[in-house]
Amino acid sequence: MGDFFHAIIYQPIYNILIFFYNVFPWQDFGIAIILTTLLIKFLFIPLSKKQIESQKKMQELQPKIKELQKKFKDNKEQQTKAMMDLYKEHKTNPFSGCLPLIIQLIVLIAIYRVIINITQAGLMVNPADLYSFIVAPSAINHLFLGFLDLTKANYVLAFLSAIAQYFQTKMLLQSQKTASTNEKTSDEPDFAAIMNKQMLYLGPGITFFIGVTFPAALSLYWLFSTLFMIFQQMFLFRVKKETV
Repeated sequence: MGDFFHAIIYQPIYNILIFFYNVFPWQDFGIAIILTTLLIKFLFIPLSKKQIESQKKMQELQPKIKELQKKFKDNKEQQTKAMMDLYKEHKTNPFSGCLPLIIQLIVLIAIYRVIINITQAGLMVNPADLYSFIVAPSAINHLFLGFLDLTKANYVLAFLSAIAQYFQTKMLLQSQKTASTNEKTSDEPDFAAIMNKQMLYLGPGITFFIGVTFPAALSLYWLFSTLFMIFQQMFLFRVKKETV
C-alpha cells in the first residue's frame, strides 16, 4: 500500500512541484506550490462539485428524514427501509459525498508529505523521486517573493489561512441555512446546527495551529487551496440558483 501511494500519488505531485519550480526563470518555491495547488484543484473540480451537490441534496432532504425518524421511532427496521426508499425516490445516496472527500484527503496527505519532506531536507530534492525527464535543481530558493522564508512557520500566513478557512466554512453553512431553518419541526435542540457552529470556529483554529507549527510552505498551500474552494463554491451556488 505504501509503494502504491508513493508511486501513484506522492511521486506525481512531487514531480509536478519541481517541474513548476524549474519552468520559471526566477525559480520561486512559493510560486511552484501555488501553481501545483491550483492544478490539483482544477483536476478535482468534478469530485468537489459532486461532494458539494451531495451535501446540499442531503440537507434539502433533512425535513423528510426527520419526519420518518419521528414516525418510525419505535421501529428501526421500518425507519431504515423508509429512508432507503426516500433516497431511492430522490436518486441520492447518503454516502455519495464520502468517496470524493476520501480521495481529496489522500491527496492532501501526499501534498503535506511532499512539502514537509522537501523543506525538512533543507530544500534539497531527492533525485530518486524524480522522473527521468524532470531536472533536479541544485538547490531550491526558500524565499517566497524574495522575502518570506517558507522553511519556517509564519504567523501572518497562518492567520490568513485561518481567516480563509472561516469564510469558506461559513459560506458552505450559509448555503444550507434556509433548508435548516425550514426543517425544524420541534423545540428539540438541532445538534447538526450546533456541530456546524463549532466547526465554523474549530476548523480555523486548527488551521492556525498547524500554520504556526509547520513550515510556511504548508500554510501557503492551505491558503490558496481554500481560496480556490471559496471561488468554486461561489460559482456552483450561483449556477444552482440560476437553474432553480
